[in-house]
Amino acid sequence: MLELDPTLPAELGPLQWLIGTWEGTGVLSFPVGERTVEQEFGQRVSFAHHGHPYLAYESYAWQLDDELTPLAAESGFWRLARPTNEADAGPGMLPPEGQAAYPDVEAVEALRRPDGAFDLQALIAHPTGVAELYLGTINGPRIDLATDAVLRGASAKEHSASTRMYGLVENHLLWAWDLAALGQGLQSHASGRLARRTPSEANEQ
Repeated sequence: MLELDPTLPAELGPLQWLIGTWEGTGVLSFPVGERTVEQEFGQRVSFAHHGHPYLAYESYAWQLDDELTPLAAESGFWRLARPTNEADAGPGMLPPEGQAAYPDVEAVEALRRPDGAFDLQALIAHPTGVAELYLGTINGPRIDLATDAVLRGASAKEHSASTRMYGLVENHLLWAWDLAALGQGLQSHASGRLARRTPSEANEQ
């Protein structure tokens, strides 16, 4: 049975270990044409909630050089994947109607799969004109995601698929990202190890 922070919507129970700001370093390695781009980077990731049954996600990465050159940014929303009803907001700005569909831990537990995991959905957008819709699972402190769809604007570089894995290991957030892009098949792209920052550290910037 889930143990839920009483200040959170019940649906965030499986995701609550992500909430906060994480910072650390990672490594990028991916073939581009006849060369392989390799780069160490710093990264800050945050997961926040605003009283709704989803987490707001932001990530910012920079090159580990003398000037800490910006490298990449992305943002999005993570939530349990489950059927919608009139108690859900939308489309657009339409408000929800009636009582919450999953008001307590017992209702959320009914969403648990036979293997113990919960279905998960993550929407991640990039400033380069790419948006990724991921579907996957969260099972305790492990998350596995794969793109169900990748939307690219006319000016975006070729990017056809991704998978991501996140895990909580010794109080660190470890992640790995496989990417299919620029004519390359799905393969290792980047990974990182992040430590949770204290509230005072997170407020410094």
